[in-house]
Amino acid sequence: MITLSSLIEQTTTLSLSGVRESLLFQSETTQYHSLSFEERLFHLFEAEINQREDKRIKRMLSVAKLKDKNASLDQVEYLSKRGLDKSVILSLATCEFINKNQNILITGATGVGKSFLAQALARKAIFSGYSTKYYRVTSLLQEIKMARLDGSYTKTLAKMSKFKLLILDDFGVTPLQGDEISNLFEIIEERIFAGALIITAQLPIKEWHAYLGNETIADAMMDRLIHTAHKIELKGDSMRKILANN
Repeated sequence: MITLSSLIEQTTTLSLSGVRESLLFQSETTQYHSLSFEERLFHLFEAEINQREDKRIKRMLSVAKLKDKNASLDQVEYLSKRGLDKSVILSLATCEFINKNQNILITGATGVGKSFLAQALARKAIFSGYSTKYYRVTSLLQEIKMARLDGSYTKTLAKMSKFKLLILDDFGVTPLQGDEISNLFEIIEERIFAGALIITAQLPIKEWHAYLGNETIADAMMDRLIHTAHKIELKGDSMRKILANN
């Protein structure tokens, strides 16, 4: 005789934890008893699919290492002084820019919400199924430097190339030293066909070329960054100040 416990044992053997939880729920909920076999089976499979999707998203969020784990596009403030066009953000939220290997360049003064917007878009990308990784530029350059020293540079670059979206936060905060401009260029060069970038910076885009210093590399890097890029310049007061006064 087939019993509930024997079915639960089989779901454990097959690692179908979503089915197991749904099966237990169905056994305790009388409304399911009137459903057909096909309907109950559908709900079991649906529960398994939903649980696997939840686990996938949690895993991708963990790998992404977003600094602001709660950043969401639902929380974006479209105040008139910010110069933020809601239709533009909703268009970017489709993640079509990732499919087209396009970049988003977000600039503005300290506190206007550059990092928050970048991470909110990154979170939306993750929920849409795109592998994502967040870096502060200084941390990224340090990781590349260490990879060159220990001989894992090629492996590190290959690992980064697997992400469909890279967030480079706080570009231009500190002067580039030694080989850092070359290292940064290689990462950006690799993105042309591998995926998309979201870069945040206090420096206006017109000042990036001078910041990079090396004219030859700067020309090539700016061409790759700006070509078909979506540019968002945030304005207004610090969001921390605005939120504190509300």
